[in-house]
Formats: sequence, structure tokens, C-alpha cells
Amino acid sequence: MSGHSKWSKIKRQKGVSDIKKGQLFTKLGREVIVAVREGGADPERNFRLRLAIQKCRDNNMPLDNVNVAIKKASGEAGGSALTETSFEGYGPGGAAILVQGLTDNRNRTLQEVRGAFSRGGGNLAEAGGVAWLFENRGVIVVEAGQLSLEDIALWAIDAGAEDFKIEKDSLEIYTEPATLEPVRRALEEHDVAIASAELSMIPKTTLELGEDEALRVLKLLDRLEELDDVQRVFSNVDFSDAVMDKLRAKAA
Repeated sequence: MSGHSKWSKIKRQKGVSDIKKGQLFTKLGREVIVAVREGGADPERNFRLRLAIQKCRDNNMPLDNVNVAIKKASGEAGGSALTETSFEGYGPGGAAILVQGLTDNRNRTLQEVRGAFSRGGGNLAEAGGVAWLFENRGVIVVEAGQLSLEDIALWAIDAGAEDFKIEKDSLEIYTEPATLEPVRRALEEHDVAIASAELSMIPKTTLELGEDEALRVLKLLDRLEELDDVQRVFSNVDFSDAVMDKLRAKAA
């Protein structure tokens, strides 16, 4: 399950331009819209909406943007119909890649995703060819600070977490989807600063690649995430510290 926080942390360190931040807010807003249409506009009764709003807060999305998204979902402010879609494929070195999107035109999104795979040295797979390699889990990431990562991990287990992994400067905590919120709340009661908390597709087994292939996979993942209709991208590659150090150097 290793590797989830490494790539995410590098992206946070890279920072985002105003254009990319605007794109991120658009994607977060879409997640709110779909959550409302699926389960209603009351966060207390809609688990997915609670997670979507929390993710907006984690990314400093203005509350006004969140409210506009909720109004769009309820039909008060217009907005096109969005459909959840997913694509599966392989990247350099046989890396398994799972792409989740929200779109008002699946054919357009399919062509954009296929093009990204092709330019990145990969290819799309048949439905089900990759998804079985992943499982839905809650993932909480805590970066090293004043509190002991070991203590935080124990608090998480006491609160219902299934597993954890300590890297040299961060902690990944894994939960069942339904216990993501309770574990997060329990950690916040201990004044733990949460870097991120979300539902994620975690690989059942991971793949190690050589440096060149791993960097090519990272470039492909970035290319896919930059597509407007793509919400999240997952891979089964366990990126080595050497690869991440090189990526960090490029981001500096």
C-alpha cells in the first residue's frame, strides 16, 4: 500500500498556479454536485457530501464556491448533467492505472484519456482488466511534526483504523470507507494536523520499476490528472525514495 503519500506530498510541495488552482476548485465543485445529486444537500445525512466538503476545506476552497456547487446540484443555478465514469489502462513498465472522472460527454473524455495514455507510452485496457487490482479504502496522511508518528498510529488503530505505514517523514493510515470520518475526528481530538483524508483506491499489491520507467509513469499520471474531466488517478507503482527525490529536485 506504500506510495500514496509520496506522490501526493510532492504535488503539495510543487504548489499550484492560479490556473491549476482554478481547475482544482472546478473538480472539487463537481464532486460536491454529484454527491448532492446522489444523496441530497444535507451533509449530516450524506456521507459522500461530507467528504466532498471536507476535501474542499482541506484545499482552501472558498465557502462561496461550495455553496454555488450545492445550488447547481439542486437546480437553483443551472449546470450540466455529470456522469461518473472510469477508465483502466497500463503505463510504462506494465504499471496498472485506474482513472476516475466526472463528465458531461463520455466520448470526449474517452478520447482525451486515450490520447494521454498513448502520448505517455501506455494504453487503455478492457473494463475490469485493472480495477480488480485495487480496493476502496480510506486513507489519512499525517506529515511528521511535533507529535510522534508512532503515537498517532496507535491512536488511529484504537479509533478503528485497519493498518498504517510510517515513511521517514509521514504516516499513512488505512481504514474501511465507513470508518474514515470517525478515525479522522479521533485524531483531530488529539490535535493531529491532517495533511489529507479521502477515499482512495489502494493497490492490493505494488509494482517496483526502474528509475526511468517510474519517472515516465509519474509524467503520465500528471498528464491524466490535468485533464478537466478526470477527478482522480491511481497506480500500483511503489515509487522509490530515489525516484521521489529526483522528482522533488525538479519541482524545487
